[in-house]
Amino acid sequence: MAAKRNLAAALGRWSAEHRKTAVFGWLVLVVLVMTLGSSAGQVNLTEADYGTGDSGRAERILQDAGLTEPAGELIYIRSDELTTDSPGFTKAVADTTDALEATGLVTRVRTPDTTQLVSADKHAALIQYDVKGDPDTAADRVQPVIDAVEKTDAAHQDVTLGQYGAATGLKAINDSLGEDFVRAEYTALPVSLGILLAVFGALVAALLPIALAVTACVGAMGLLALTSHVVPVDGMTNSMMFLMGLAVGVDYCLFYLRRQREEREAGRDHATALQIAAATSGHSVLISGITVCVAMAGMFLSGLTVFEGFAIATIEVVVIAVLGSMTVLPALMAMLGDRIGAGRIPFLGRRRAATGSGSVAPRRDSVLLRGVLARPAVFAVLAVAFLLALAAPALGMKTEKLGTDKLLPEDNPTVVVSQQIEKDFPGSPAPASVIVKATDIDSAEMKRAIADFRARAVASGQTGKAIDVTVHAKENIAELSVPLAGNGSDATSKKALTTLRETLVPDTVGKVAGTTALVRGDLAFSVDYNDQLKKSIVPVFSFVLGVTFLLMLFSFRSPVIALTSILLNLLSVGAAYGVMTAVFQHGWGASLVGTEGIGAVESWMPLFVFVVLFGLSMDYHVFVVSRIREAYDRGATTRDAIAHGIRSTAGVVTSAGLIMVAVFAVFGTLEMQDFKQLGVGLAVAVLLDATLVRAVLLPSVMLLLGNANWAAPSFLRKSRPAAPAGPTPAAPTAPARAAAGR
Repeated sequence: MAAKRNLAAALGRWSAEHRKTAVFGWLVLVVLVMTLGSSAGQVNLTEADYGTGDSGRAERILQDAGLTEPAGELIYIRSDELTTDSPGFTKAVADTTDALEATGLVTRVRTPDTTQLVSADKHAALIQYDVKGDPDTAADRVQPVIDAVEKTDAAHQDVTLGQYGAATGLKAINDSLGEDFVRAEYTALPVSLGILLAVFGALVAALLPIALAVTACVGAMGLLALTSHVVPVDGMTNSMMFLMGLAVGVDYCLFYLRRQREEREAGRDHATALQIAAATSGHSVLISGITVCVAMAGMFLSGLTVFEGFAIATIEVVVIAVLGSMTVLPALMAMLGDRIGAGRIPFLGRRRAATGSGSVAPRRDSVLLRGVLARPAVFAVLAVAFLLALAAPALGMKTEKLGTDKLLPEDNPTVVVSQQIEKDFPGSPAPASVIVKATDIDSAEMKRAIADFRARAVASGQTGKAIDVTVHAKENIAELSVPLAGNGSDATSKKALTTLRETLVPDTVGKVAGTTALVRGDLAFSVDYNDQLKKSIVPVFSFVLGVTFLLMLFSFRSPVIALTSILLNLLSVGAAYGVMTAVFQHGWGASLVGTEGIGAVESWMPLFVFVVLFGLSMDYHVFVVSRIREAYDRGATTRDAIAHGIRSTAGVVTSAGLIMVAVFAVFGTLEMQDFKQLGVGLAVAVLLDATLVRAVLLPSVMLLLGNANWAAPSFLRKSRPAAPAGPTPAAPTAPARAAAGR
């Protein structure tokens, strides 16, 4: 791009001329934002914030009335020898109840003799209680209760005690995620550094991208804390943002540094090399960053607050990473000069001999590239066939909101207890809850309606018999706890929920004038969540595809390139969907990533993976196509320009892809099923995108299209800026290019 019309070039030039201002300004900005964020504190999502549909409206009714339901818990007591009426069993129940109340952290303790929660074989029973205080922070306070139950369990050898509920389930998830993300963060850094050392062969050049990426993440965390007061975020957003920020931050710096070193090796002086890197790679970084931000903005159309938080976090870290790579990076490169190659690693630090030719084709093509150039149609067909084969399992993809029993490993104590409760008390681990908001909750008509509901529910066979009713007279609200048939998430439970929502509630409490009756609970939340995701697919996909097309059109002034960019990315996304379905739904090769097929893909995964991949894959696409366009604009034929673009970017794209794959693969090592799915899906897609798509499919398609790649309306051709300063193309002239037809 001409310097006067290239923001990246202007910023790079300013930074090189004002080095201290750029570097110290960056450090001050990061420290200031982090300090302000730490002082303000981060606001996390409440239970009501996660909800949508009728279950979300029910949560809002309770929250607005100040009746946030306390975290409910179950104590599971079982003995293979004793029955529930045996003295030893009743003694264990009594001691457990005393231990719970002694903690001072529980309320509404209900024993089996009052709730009738005794298994059919009379060898198991349930104690119910609620954790005092805010349910959103109950997981942080429940440990003393867990300790008390474990102590009681140790004192009674003839029975086995286990615990499961809202607080203990969330604590198990938080503990697993906390340990995993700490390990992931510490793993991602040395892995990225190792790849950069191999790429640059010098310690300083390798450390520079890491330092900038980490400081960008630190600044983004501070900014996220500030913006969370407007849009609250999920508690694990920081960890996800760090890994995403590390991946894109390192890649952006890598693109910039490799282009500058390439120009130096071509014989250019340091200042000129830096200017060219700013005008070319810097511009590509800017376009890539904008594309990621625009793609992530599509999540605001999802209608889910948790997605909005993820979108804001990703946008913030990408914006800061782009800002750092376009300002402080050129300043540091100008300061260091050729000392950026200091700390050379033996056997890796040998600098390539500069050719000085500056030609489009200074090196021999690889065997793969020669094959693609010779037979583009064959390679295009083979590549598309392979990607479609990978994508095929996605045609049968089944999604669901995974519960604790599927999110955590099957040997996790919380999962084991949950499954035991489901077996002996179907529907008890996650009962539905009918929230009734009436004009007068104590009216005779409402009391009759509630009694009628209980009778019809039990008679339907779709619910358990232990329907608990809690009336809040002051707020004119009643809560009806209804155990569903089935295990709480299977087809039987879903049928029971449908009966509850479409028949039982409307025909009883829903008939009372001025009454709002809504069903909530884990299954209701899952169903509503999935329904909202399905509704949001069309608007989100349309937005991302449409805006990406416009960005590519603006960047390359070519409708053909913009359209092929989208089609190639869709192939990558489809392949990722297929691999996730094969591994996590069907269990094909699941043992390779330390899991097993669970019969479904997490419900938020398809939408999230689509948005993330569509943004991130543009890093490589913009970088490669920019080099092709540069060569073409300087007079090379389409064929020579493609060969030059692929050849000159192969190393950096492979290196950048390896870094991103390594970082995302870290997600695949986590115990949590949803993040394992996310890691595998992203890692596979980026690997395919940085290798097969960019090295085979992209050049094949562009070769087949020939001069059609550059066809554009007159207003786009006129607005095309001049090519940046760079190597003189080996191909002869523009007339010769036209004569060649390619």
